[in-house]
Amino acid sequence: MAPLGVPSCSFVRGTQTMSEDKGRSPRPIDNAARLVMLSGCSGGGKSTLLEALEARGFATCPEPGRQVVREQMQIDGPALPWVDMRQFIERVVALALDQAGAAARRGGTTIFDRGLVDAYAYFKREGLAVPAHLEDAVRRVRYADTVFMTPPWPEIFVADAERRHGYEAAVAEYRSLLRAYADLGYAIVEIPKAMVAARADFLVERLSQA
Repeated sequence: MAPLGVPSCSFVRGTQTMSEDKGRSPRPIDNAARLVMLSGCSGGGKSTLLEALEARGFATCPEPGRQVVREQMQIDGPALPWVDMRQFIERVVALALDQAGAAARRGGTTIFDRGLVDAYAYFKREGLAVPAHLEDAVRRVRYADTVFMTPPWPEIFVADAERRHGYEAAVAEYRSLLRAYADLGYAIVEIPKAMVAARADFLVERLSQA
């Protein structure tokens, strides 16, 4: 179940073609369920890029962590990363599983802003044992083989009420994500630092080649 008052995956407007791609000829997308992961550095422009891809007709799923933070702030709950990280991670994992399951049942291509592996990377980064259920989840629930990563970009990094860590912590997180995705057998493609439209063009072109 999605958090209270917070939108989950946008399947209504999402399609399997790029019919809204600035008047260009649509590029067909495989009708088989394809779960495309967009991860990377916190504050690196993922959410803005996801919005641009949704505007071009893609089904998308927003970042589970952001959704959990908003829910918990609405109800003054304890599952916040700066209050109780373990509770926060457990809720993120549950939501990420819900998102992946809904996208797989729907079929077509869905682009995610973070997911299960990002939660898995937290335990690795902190030197903690990965819970057995999360270890099982990241091996059974597979995203598309290629993962797209937004690199650290200090010029656009901004902390806010939901993102309270600094830039150095974001870079450390990014490095741990690179290791986690690689260790789980994913190929990593870094998205260039560029205007949003150019970034969206890059990702769309790579998807059309897959």
